[in-house]
Amino acid sequence: MKYQNSKHGERYILSIANHEDLTAAITAFCKEKDIKCGAIYGLGAISSLTLRYYSPVTKQYVDKTFNEQMEISNLTGNISSKDGEVYLHLHVTCGRADYTCIGGHMLTATISGACELVVEPFPGQIGRYLDSEDTGLNLYKF
Repeated sequence: MKYQNSKHGERYILSIANHEDLTAAITAFCKEKDIKCGAIYGLGAISSLTLRYYSPVTKQYVDKTFNEQMEISNLTGNISSKDGEVYLHLHVTCGRADYTCIGGHMLTATISGACELVVEPFPGQIGRYLDSEDTGLNLYKF
């Protein structure tokens, strides 16, 4: 993964290279820095985006991919772990060429231009567990 970072206090400023997979780059960065708990926020530009919509009725995700140039007007999320691996929970709002927006739970995106993020690690670790009985979601395990 191609990215650059700079540490400021306890936070990192992260710049992900053009044409990189956004989710994969954040995951690789968190593994490199051994970040198992934290927050992410930022903005950028992308050429493709896959969103996930969760149906509480079916307890299934429905994915939809958008292949167009868009501006990330807001990306926000958290970092935790599940089964010993980095687990990202990301939401995004993206502006389209016609000035409408789409957004939701982000599965993946491809950088087209630049992506500038702040990663704020928190001490310790927070895990996840599958709440198969009630919600069907991977919830925080404190």
